[in-house]
Amino acid sequence: MMIRQYTDNDLESVVGLFTDTVRHVNIRDYSAEQIAAWAPQPPDLPRWRERLANLNLWVAESDHRIIGFCGLGADGHVDLLYVDYRFQRRGVARRLYQQVETEAQRRGIGRLFTEASITARPFFESMGFGSLEEQRVELRGVVFKNFRMEKRLTPAPGRRK
Repeated sequence: MMIRQYTDNDLESVVGLFTDTVRHVNIRDYSAEQIAAWAPQPPDLPRWRERLANLNLWVAESDHRIIGFCGLGADGHVDLLYVDYRFQRRGVARRLYQQVETEAQRRGIGRLFTEASITARPFFESMGFGSLEEQRVELRGVVFKNFRMEKRLTPAPGRRK
């Protein structure tokens, strides 16, 4: 497995992976109505392109195929951590997250935060995130439960805050 920066050529693969993962993995914790709102078919590629343009995004690749991705916002927002449903529990999410945390430390970001789904919450807890609050969010007229979570970071060696 290789971790590399996202390029615009990855857009369709990333969006397809997102849709498939939500529909195969998150269905365990969310209703069919919620899944349809979260990962609509067909996906809105222009909206995705715009969203990804504002993130520092990495993809995990195996045999020239994208198997996961994760983004970091300039403010420490960990966004869009998704792993292909066929590659779950193989360390892909951990490697992607470690890349994000390393980059955050390099930039001097002292706090990472995310809105974790019910499904993702245990993973983020295992990475040292704590829950701030359970929240209800609305997407396309459908209400979802997720968790605001955060993790405090120490600066990278040689870097002062």
